[in-house]
Amino acid sequence: MTTSPGELDELCYLSAQSMTSLVTSDHFKIIKKLGEGSYGKVMLAVHKKRGTAMALKFFRRRSTSLQAFLREYNLSLSFCTHPSLTRALGIFFSTPGHYVFAQQAGLYGDLYNVIVSEERVSEECTQRVMSQLSGAVSHLHSLGFVHRDIKPENVFLCDQACRWVKLGDFGLARPRGTQVRAVWYNSPFCVPEVENAKRIIEAEEEDEVEDIWMSVEPCLDSWALGILVFCLLTGCFPWEESTSDDLSYCAYRDWFNKIKQREEVSQNCEKYGGDTVGEEAEIEVASQFDSLSSLVLTLLRQLLHPVPWLRAGPDEILSYLGGPWLLKTEKEEMRREQEAREEAKKMRERGGVGKEKEILGRRER
Repeated sequence: MTTSPGELDELCYLSAQSMTSLVTSDHFKIIKKLGEGSYGKVMLAVHKKRGTAMALKFFRRRSTSLQAFLREYNLSLSFCTHPSLTRALGIFFSTPGHYVFAQQAGLYGDLYNVIVSEERVSEECTQRVMSQLSGAVSHLHSLGFVHRDIKPENVFLCDQACRWVKLGDFGLARPRGTQVRAVWYNSPFCVPEVENAKRIIEAEEEDEVEDIWMSVEPCLDSWALGILVFCLLTGCFPWEESTSDDLSYCAYRDWFNKIKQREEVSQNCEKYGGDTVGEEAEIEVASQFDSLSSLVLTLLRQLLHPVPWLRAGPDEILSYLGGPWLLKTEKEEMRREQEAREEAKKMRERGGVGKEKEILGRRER
């Protein structure tokens, strides 16, 4: 059976034979710009004959190869069948300056605009968004693809309340196991395993330093999802870059290692019958995580594991839905539980006194 990446190559070959040249204004009415990037721009348009609203993604021909364009188009068209993945609409063509394909339009902007807004994102909304993205990324992974560019700007909104979101922009998506050059960039979404690539950039004579190559693996997306969870809950990044030069990242890594060491000690004590160690709260969490609950801290430790092959998959997020992700919510739930226990205790006591009076009354008669 042909694998999905193999099918993608075949689709790219076939669609290259049917590429047509069109004048955009003959077939589409351009409404407004939805976004832009290094590749080109995305425009909201209406198909003149069908009357259908869609997003037209324009790729500059001078900086985009036909193969790269067709790979993104066919991946989006044929494999992005999950409801939280942006799907191409079967329209693609070229102009003198651009390659263009049509896709579903996110009419309400992207997640970045929501995160930086005054309203921010509620805890309930955060869990709803991450539930959808977990399913979308797991779907891609099941087909053998890794997105490699998960960030707020690439999560598009289908409504103002984030009830339905779609992950898009598959320009960096590659089949799992593909060997690519490790590229470092100054962002918390950049994984710590490419820190050595930063040293190449900083080297005085770059030509004398060999490139570092790495395998494309699902753990790259897991890291990005962990960073995204933090951004949604706090409205900021946990650190500027995931390297040993960043004090905030080092504080997280030190906390992570302390928790790991204590867990290993506890496991050995249980195995050999020794005394166990104290609770996790005894280890002071990195300051940027102060507002987060113990539940989501456990999830983040799995998604943001410094060792790439030990990171949890995106489907692990589903195991943490429904519980408190913010510390204030966790404290409120604990307070309500304590009140409920005290009320239950009072009810039992009242019931016991009533029973005692009933027994004494029978004896008197």
